[in-house]
Amino acid sequence: MRTPSWNRVEIDGDALRHNFRQVRNLIGREVDILAVVKADAYGHGLVPAAQAFAEAGATAFGVAEVEEGVRLRQAGLTGQIVVMLGVDRQGAAEAVAHDLTPVVYTLEAVEALAAQAAKADCRKGVQIKVDVGMGRLGLMPHELAPFIAALRRFPSLYLSGIASHFPKADMEGDATTEGQYALFQELLLQAQDADGEQIRHIANSAALLRYPEMRCDLVRPGISLYGCYPNDWLGQTFALDLRPAMRFATTVLQVKEVPAGQGISYGHRYVTRRPSRLAVLPVGYADGYLRRLADKAEVLLAGKRAPIRGMICMNACMADVTEIPEVRAGDEAVLLGRQGTEEIRAEELARWSATISYEILCLFGSCNRQVQVDRLR
Repeated sequence: MRTPSWNRVEIDGDALRHNFRQVRNLIGREVDILAVVKADAYGHGLVPAAQAFAEAGATAFGVAEVEEGVRLRQAGLTGQIVVMLGVDRQGAAEAVAHDLTPVVYTLEAVEALAAQAAKADCRKGVQIKVDVGMGRLGLMPHELAPFIAALRRFPSLYLSGIASHFPKADMEGDATTEGQYALFQELLLQAQDADGEQIRHIANSAALLRYPEMRCDLVRPGISLYGCYPNDWLGQTFALDLRPAMRFATTVLQVKEVPAGQGISYGHRYVTRRPSRLAVLPVGYADGYLRRLADKAEVLLAGKRAPIRGMICMNACMADVTEIPEVRAGDEAVLLGRQGTEEIRAEELARWSATISYEILCLFGSCNRQVQVDRLR
C-alpha cells in the first residue's frame, strides 16, 4: 500500500457509533445486529470500526475470511464473529482455535471443522449458507436436507444458524425478494429438527429497511453502518439519519496558469477554452481515484467545488480553480467529504464513475493512509 504524506482518509468513529445506533433504533431490541466489517470494514479500518460498533452495542460481527476474524480476536473483540466466505482445511483450525463461527456449504469444510473441534475437545457451532437466488455461495435448496443429515453424523459440530442473501432487495418495484424470502422460510422448516435453536438471518441494509418482516433473528447491515444508503431511491424513501464516516483529503502541490487552447493530461482529452488556473493534486488511480472520474468529478477547494479536468493519472489529477482565485499550493483539497458548507458524498462519486458507493469507500480506504478522528469536520 502506498502511503504518501499528502493523502489521508479520515475515519470518524463517532459517526460509526451513531449509524449503528440508528439501525438499532429502527429495528428495536428483539432483533440482533451482525455488524458487517469485511473488506477492512468497507475501507474504514477493520479493528477500529469493529471497536466503534462494539462501543455502540454490537455483539456480533461479520467478516469475509478467517484472517479478519483472527485479527479481531487478537484486538480483544469478544463477540460472535461469523466468517461469511467459509473455511478451508487450514482455516478450520484457525476458526476453532479463535472461536470463530464459520458459514458452511461443503462437506469438505464440515469434515475439516469436525476434525479440528474433536481435536480441541469442543463442540463447534456452524451456520449453513443456502442459495435462494443469489447464484453465489451456498447450498441449492434441494441440497439442504441431505447436508443437515450429513452434519448430524459429526458429534463435534452442531447447527447454530441458517443464512442466505438477497440479490435484488435494493431494486425498486421488483417482487423477486418476496418470493426468495418465501423459499427461505420453507428451507428453515427443514432445519427445525436439528439440535438446538438456529439463528436465522437474510436481511442486509436494503432488506432491513424495506422489509421489516424479513429481519428474522438477526440483520446484517453493511453499507448503512458507514453512512450510505444502498442506492439513491432508498435514501429518498427511508428517513434514517446516517452520517458518512469517511473523508478523503489531500494537499495542492502546485497552482499554475495555462493559456486557452492548452491540452490537459494524457491524450489531451480536455483542452482549455480560456486562460485557466489549475491545481495539481497528488491523487490518481493508484489511490483509488478512478480514471472514469475524468472530466466528471469535482473536488472541494476553499470550500467551493472545482471540476476535475483531463485524464486521471496514476498519481495525479488536475482541478480547474479559475473561479477560486484564493487557492494556493499547500491548501487542503477534499475529494470525499465536507469542507466548509460543501460536501461531496460517496454516492455522488459513484454516479460520476458509474459504480456504487461500496466500491468508492473500499478503494479510498484500502489505497490510502487511514487516520482515525473523533469527529469529521
